[in-house]
Amino acid sequence: MTLRVDVLSLFPEAVRAYADTSVLGRARERDVWQLVVHDFREATGDVHRSVDDTPYGGGAGMVLTPEPIARTLEDTPGLARPVIALTPSGTPFSHAVATRLAQLGGFTLLCGRYEGFDQRILDTVVDEEVSLGDFVLAGGELAALCIIEAVVRLLPGGLGNDESSVEESFGAGLLEYPQYTKPATWRGREVPALLRSGNHAAIARWRRAQALRLTIERRPDLIERRGGLSAQERELLEEMGVVESPAQNG
Repeated sequence: MTLRVDVLSLFPEAVRAYADTSVLGRARERDVWQLVVHDFREATGDVHRSVDDTPYGGGAGMVLTPEPIARTLEDTPGLARPVIALTPSGTPFSHAVATRLAQLGGFTLLCGRYEGFDQRILDTVVDEEVSLGDFVLAGGELAALCIIEAVVRLLPGGLGNDESSVEESFGAGLLEYPQYTKPATWRGREVPALLRSGNHAAIARWRRAQALRLTIERRPDLIERRGGLSAQERELLEEMGVVESPAQNG
């Protein structure tokens, strides 16, 4: 089944341009997913094609008016559901959210601009809100593209080689282990000998230990979310000579 992604944006060409490149472009050629972009300025009814106005109650900036967005959503045949507004106050985007979206037949992303959406749009025609992180962008287009790429990579055929996404960061609740390639020695630094040994079972254990090490050091919150380290993981870290951080000892 081909995933359908609708995007509502005031800058549709920005979305289309990136979606035609690299992983997303190749996946579209393989019919892994399809993109339908809507410029909701086209749904305006005045000569100036206005999509924003001053906020009630005063304040800086402009607010997106509800009618063009609602009309675009209502008049688009086959619009993918759910409709997701990209807002700073939305649910944080994560690998788990990407996995959930990848299991759907499609979804719609609503890109904001200026000071954001009229709240009545969020209350009436939006199914959920998602945030890319604790920062603010000028618009939702970059956030939409990040979400699309994270989801498409999880789809069968999304990367060409489905094994490529299996052990990436966050896939098992851990950061990814370090990667190396040729040459074996570069500026005095050598690739770990074990990775050149051909012992695939030992390599797999080394990679697991390194993924645990990096996650303990850089994202201990992910370890906590998993309920801490298992007895087998502690044994593996000890076997591989990986020292746990003080927060994980005891």
